Amino acid sequence: MNKSTSNLQDLFLNNARRNKVPVIIYLTNGFQLNGLVQGFDNFTIILDNDGKQMMIYKHAVSTIIPTTPILFNPKDK
Repeated sequence: MNKSTSNLQDLFLNNARRNKVPVIIYLTNGFQLNGLVQGFDNFTIILDNDGKQMMIYKHAVSTIIPTTPILFNPKDK
């Protein structure tokens, strides 16, 4: 896969970050984190919750739920 091709995970996280969509992240241990995605890479997500930053390892994430739908294509309304 070349660099210009984005995967679904990157599209989802980048859209949540750009549009400041609050998300709920469930970890594999059942713990729940709320906040805004500030950034991400192949292994981590930076989440901001009321000015507190958290670095979450993706291998510990079970589910990410946005508070509003993430649109991948402006035509998808």
